[in-house]
Amino acid sequence: MNEQASQRGKWGSKLGFVLAASGSAIGLGNIWRFPTVTGENGGAAFVIVYLACVLLIGVPIMLAEFTIGRRAKSDPMGAFRKLAPGTLWEFVGALGVLTGLMILSYYSVVAGWTLKYITLTLTGALQGADPDSIRTTFTDFIQSGQSVTSYHLLFMILTVWIVTGGIQGGIERAAKVLMPLLLVLLLLLVLRSVTLPGAREGLLFYLKPDFGKITFSVVLAALGQAFFSLSLGMGAMITYGSYISEDDDLVSSAVSVSCFDSLIAILAGFAIFPALFSVPGLSPNAGPGLIFVVLPNIFNAIPLGQLFGSLFFVLLAIAALTSSISLLEVTVAYAIDQLHWKRTKAALVMGLIVFLLGVPSALSNGAVPAFSGILDVVDRYFGSISLVLGALLLSLFVGWKWGIPSALEEIGQSRAKFGLAAVWGFLLRYACPIAIVTILVNILIG
Repeated sequence: MNEQASQRGKWGSKLGFVLAASGSAIGLGNIWRFPTVTGENGGAAFVIVYLACVLLIGVPIMLAEFTIGRRAKSDPMGAFRKLAPGTLWEFVGALGVLTGLMILSYYSVVAGWTLKYITLTLTGALQGADPDSIRTTFTDFIQSGQSVTSYHLLFMILTVWIVTGGIQGGIERAAKVLMPLLLVLLLLLVLRSVTLPGAREGLLFYLKPDFGKITFSVVLAALGQAFFSLSLGMGAMITYGSYISEDDDLVSSAVSVSCFDSLIAILAGFAIFPALFSVPGLSPNAGPGLIFVVLPNIFNAIPLGQLFGSLFFVLLAIAALTSSISLLEVTVAYAIDQLHWKRTKAALVMGLIVFLLGVPSALSNGAVPAFSGILDVVDRYFGSISLVLGALLLSLFVGWKWGIPSALEEIGQSRAKFGLAAVWGFLLRYACPIAIVTILVNILIG
């Protein structure tokens, strides 16, 4: 047991845990997806609805995941097995492990694109290129199976290297370096963006709400963004929660992680929208092409664009890496707890499995016709449906099976007062399941 505990590890400090958990939540969804969805849904009004969804749905579910993890001190599968022995709830944990594995398989592919664009911006390959050439560069790259697979491999090597170092020596140490660096880079980009000529229009779009634009579809988009942004439903927060000390206040930890995650997303909007509106002819609802097609055009049009373009893609890569670390740790924790592997073996084997599972996604954009669209299919079934289903079952488990009183007993170990316990229980038992079912139905019929 002592050897297994040493293989699992634990957080060295609450700050380290909050930074690592924030890193898990902060990923491509904040820097890439949040500005995209905000642009597609009307700007400032969407941001307000999004923040409300984080508070009412995201924080309660995150707290539930932390609570399960710390009580069980195990991976997601082992956690449900310990808290509900001899029941089918164990399969909810297994679903979380599988979901984390499959999400990372294609997430690493997309994260590899950010590494490619670091090289393109640093070398000036996009500097002075016209919009058609920039679009062609992106299309040619994602259709090049060998190149995309190589960057996918490189990104997985970085992820495995950090996870191999353990909780304190690997994940926590990396978080203490990467998260402050991410924040500094983002603030530099914000400063550059808001001082550009024409940035005022972008700031108005982002800060002046038009509540007439709030429709049911906008609320659904905000709900989905809040949910996906916080890394809920994939076992990552249960896994990270299993390394938390009994003395740490779980409530303040959940609030801190959610606030940091939302802060980074909002700052990303400040970095992108003023710059977007400073260049004539570009639209805030450009969709996913905003990052790899539209933004290089912006960097070409502003002073010191090559420098700030390079900084932006470094920022994007860091955000992706902090999330990939947590996703790999879900499967590594499973291998340590259930298969009794040593950490190094678990990280290397699981990393290799993830890489191999991701190869079809790397080849899915035209490189190999047989794999066409695989990335989108895996994203739909695991990055959307499986993720949401897992979170629904988790909220039902804490709210109705394990029970709010048992969860509150675990939360109370830190002796910190939880004045909103009744509100949390109501949200977790009623509001969260209804909201998650709404997201799930919208995905299935969409």
